[in-house]
Amino acid sequence: MNFLTLNNEIQIPLVGTGTNTFGKEYHQFSGVINNTTEEIENALHSGYTLVDTAIAYRNEAVVAMAIKKVGIDRSGLFLTTKIPAAPEFTQSDKQIEDAIASSLKALGTDYIDIYLLHFPLEKDEDNARVWEVFERYATQGILKSIGVSNFNIEQLSYLLDHSTIKPAVNQIQSHPGLWQDELIDFCQSHQVAVEAWGPISKVSDDAKQKLSVIGEKYHKTWAQVILRYQIERNVIVIPKSHDKDRQQQNLAIFDFTLSEDDKIIIRSL
Repeated sequence: MNFLTLNNEIQIPLVGTGTNTFGKEYHQFSGVINNTTEEIENALHSGYTLVDTAIAYRNEAVVAMAIKKVGIDRSGLFLTTKIPAAPEFTQSDKQIEDAIASSLKALGTDYIDIYLLHFPLEKDEDNARVWEVFERYATQGILKSIGVSNFNIEQLSYLLDHSTIKPAVNQIQSHPGLWQDELIDFCQSHQVAVEAWGPISKVSDDAKQKLSVIGEKYHKTWAQVILRYQIERNVIVIPKSHDKDRQQQNLAIFDFTLSEDDKIIIRSL
């Protein structure tokens, strides 16, 4: 595994696993929680240490169950979770504090590696208010790193100007057809790491065909080509798969390098 150093000097794996449909009936985001831990166990056995969940996913406790079953030491894991932007979680400091406490309890841990605001609130001032609470917990070491998710340039700029601790991460959607180059460049120029959710989702058949042609040269799949492209531009990726073999494939991207010609083609998708 390769790592990226965050602006607080903490190292984060460049590849992690998403979990938003794990532990649920029919693998549906809104499915009933059935406490199935197989997918997370497979990911952990395959070598994933960065695990991304959220209060909105309703499966923080399922992640904790899988970790306990596998028996991985907490110090060897990088757990990410997120507070919803909904009023019932963010209207007061007490609600924010309660949300953090609920994540700690559900995950069975006394600290969280990255805690994110899942979506920006309507007003920049409210984002800054939530951030102040995050900063207090970061100062105490309960939240090792703090960040945001789905913030655009304007929203992130405001927070950068109204914070004491700079966001470590902005987790955004990035995939062929929505590379978000301008936003990624802005984040990285301000030492905010970028993490791509859904990096191999919403890929058109035409894009898959072009990526597969590139992949043949390296004996890699179209998905591996996408993930390699992302990490070569220092973007952390959190692909998600319910299939053990594909989980392992998503990790097997550190043994090849894309040519400049390949990257021009990928960038144009």
